[in-house]
Amino acid sequence: MTQWLCLQCMQSVFEHNGAIGMRERFILLLTGLAALVFCPLHLQAADRFADVTVSTLPLAEGLFVLTGAGGNIGVSVGADGTLIIDDQYAPMAGRIEAALTALGGERPRLVLNTHQHQDHVGGNAEFGRSGVIIAHDNVRARLLAVQGLPASALPLVTYTDTVTIHFNGEELALIHLPEGHTDGDTMVWFKNANVLHMGDQLFNGAFPYIDLNSGGTLDGYVANLRRVVSDMPGDITVIPGHGPVADIPAVARCLQVIEDTRQLVIRALAAGKDEDEIAEDLASYAAWGQGFISIERWIAIIKRDQAQRGSL
Repeated sequence: MTQWLCLQCMQSVFEHNGAIGMRERFILLLTGLAALVFCPLHLQAADRFADVTVSTLPLAEGLFVLTGAGGNIGVSVGADGTLIIDDQYAPMAGRIEAALTALGGERPRLVLNTHQHQDHVGGNAEFGRSGVIIAHDNVRARLLAVQGLPASALPLVTYTDTVTIHFNGEELALIHLPEGHTDGDTMVWFKNANVLHMGDQLFNGAFPYIDLNSGGTLDGYVANLRRVVSDMPGDITVIPGHGPVADIPAVARCLQVIEDTRQLVIRALAAGKDEDEIAEDLASYAAWGQGFISIERWIAIIKRDQAQRGSL
């Protein structure tokens, strides 16, 4: 388990900095071998999370958002028990459970995964020991491919397109968003409370990460955002995968920035500009590159997405 945590944290670094190629896989292998003997990365990971606290934001009666390290967690606490959407990194599990207790909740009865990245499902191994994990079919398939992952971390219930859950007096619609951030993205709509958890289909105020190695596409990401803007209630509260709680105008703004910057990059590439020149063209969007997807990484994602589509 210790070695898996070391590899887990290292793989998350590679995933959030772009594609995992042969060189990175080789580095990951060497890291794993070193971890078997010394496990320095585990100690570094522990230090990384040592000062992280979990904060709670109430959204509606019995409905909350938890922030800490990793993706935003949606929480429902009520007569049926506790339900969470995503569970951040593995070392955060104890602090998440303490935050749930402070809200009057218990260990989660249901755990919904928006996708398979470890900053969203790292706590599965712990919470899956007593709760039922639900996710899209492709999430289970991709987690099955993770070497050393405990069985408790795997979704027990999967779905293809949509599924409805009735819990704590709420009707929750789990809706698959295809070929966006990954090929297994789920958004969760609390219909009564009028709250939508979008997972990493929304990075509020920042350039998004498109996991092109896991079935994500820029076209799909844009289409999914358009779907939310057009189909969801105009006054809905939106929980992003990362960033502050949002609304439909904020989603529309993110969509506009993605579309505008993509067109700027495509035109610049057609004009023969190099990456430094393209970054200068995007200077007015500098504030959107303050997360782990910098302007340079956003340009690289657009270039690779275009190449995969045969447009370069």
